[in-house]
Amino acid sequence: MISVSVEKVVKRFGETVALNAVSVHVEPGELFFLLGPSGCGKTTLLRSLAGFYIPDEGRVLFGDDDVTRLEPHKRNTGMMFQSYALWPHMTVAENVAFGLEQRKMSRPEIRKRVAEALESVHMGPYAGRKPNQLSGGQQQRIALARALVIRPRCLLLDEPLSNLDAKLRLEMRTEIRRVCKEFKLTTIYVTHDQKEALSIADRMAVLDMGNILQVGSPQEIYRRPRTRFVADFIGETNFVKGTVSRSEAGMVLVDTPLGTLNGVPADADAPPPAGREVTLSLRPECIRIETMPTDENCFGGNIGEAVYYGELAQYAFLPGSNGGDPLKIFELNPRHLGHGRKETLYAFIDPEDVVVLAE
Repeated sequence: MISVSVEKVVKRFGETVALNAVSVHVEPGELFFLLGPSGCGKTTLLRSLAGFYIPDEGRVLFGDDDVTRLEPHKRNTGMMFQSYALWPHMTVAENVAFGLEQRKMSRPEIRKRVAEALESVHMGPYAGRKPNQLSGGQQQRIALARALVIRPRCLLLDEPLSNLDAKLRLEMRTEIRRVCKEFKLTTIYVTHDQKEALSIADRMAVLDMGNILQVGSPQEIYRRPRTRFVADFIGETNFVKGTVSRSEAGMVLVDTPLGTLNGVPADADAPPPAGREVTLSLRPECIRIETMPTDENCFGGNIGEAVYYGELAQYAFLPGSNGGDPLKIFELNPRHLGHGRKETLYAFIDPEDVVVLAE
């Protein structure tokens, strides 16, 4: 296992800055995700790690080795592409063996390693088939085996599941995490799929316009986003404008159109002072609907629209007078259904679920 460090890496394409002094450290054996919208710089960063791009500034380290300008084939990284990139005229075993043959390994060692790699992804019985005889999920397993067979120092995955249907994506998420942990591989995984990242990452970085906005565990990123962009990109949320009336002991009171709400600062080390304009992030699943009011973080209204999904209902909650825009609320095992119900209900949210984002 090795660590991977990126130190103030800058990459430009003409006038476009794809990476803007990016720094991040990946621990040995960590499954680390690069997440963001198209054009944010995540694939450019991955290709800089692989050696396909040479940074204009900064360094890339594998452990203590500076590999910034090292050729791709000398970095000993395994790479999985979005398109599988399997040779159609070769058998499964021949595809997996290709990297070992390029390294001029002995025939017996190649056969041994290919068999081990195929067994690790549960594809041993398919060694003699051609890629066009396999399903999309099976082809992806072969691509993973081919990346593993060279015993890479780290594994680089570029949106590997984007061509699979929803059921296969769920299956392969679990499989990729299992294999990475079983082989104790330092893995860097690019995706734009939030659910994919939240479900299997150890840690993740959210990028936008060539900058890393936040790094943390899936729970940290989801529950304590540092910026409006991160809160909006990871999952769904409601944004409510307000002004800080009091800030003390890690809690912030904010005057909003919904009333005074008590919340927690996105940055615990720099809570916004009284008088500062802020935005609150309220996750839809954190808001509970009650028939009676509570003493704190409660506001009245009624349900404007409701969409029923069985185990879940999605509501457009219309706050009372001066309440502002409708709020999206998710309710598990839904009880408060109906389009345009007129009776007053009360929405409540725990203070720890109200994240105060400084403007």
